[in-house]
Amino acid sequence: MTTRVRDVMSAHTTSVEPMTSLTRAARLMREQNVGDVLVAYDCDLFGVLTDRDIVLRGVAEGHDPEATNVGSICTRPPLVTLDPDDTTDHAVELMREHAVRRLPVVEHGGCPVGVVSLGDLAAEEDPHSALADISRARPTH
Repeated sequence: MTTRVRDVMSAHTTSVEPMTSLTRAARLMREQNVGDVLVAYDCDLFGVLTDRDIVLRGVAEGHDPEATNVGSICTRPPLVTLDPDDTTDHAVELMREHAVRRLPVVEHGGCPVGVVSLGDLAAEEDPHSALADISRARPTH
């Protein structure tokens, strides 16, 4: 049986507007226990910001996290995205091809509806794997 992205994605995504500060985005990630936020205006996906982006493109480059907005360092279009009806096999292919751990899920002309992560896929494919266990673990912060 083919598994669809809609069945494994995280539908409760956190999103911020491009003018949001890196500090605010980082705090949201901590509060929501996520490693990324979608950067969007209403239903327009502007980009994706990961915790890694904040560290490598922001802090390590000497940007002030209070004064730097997420729109200036997030990954911007063209973005690799999935449709909720895509298969999890297709999601794995895209992650391999583009060397990413998370993909936004969009529908109806690009409206973001979720995110699928490597951990989501691992939990679906092999629920007893180490990656699945780590993905389900409670945060330690």
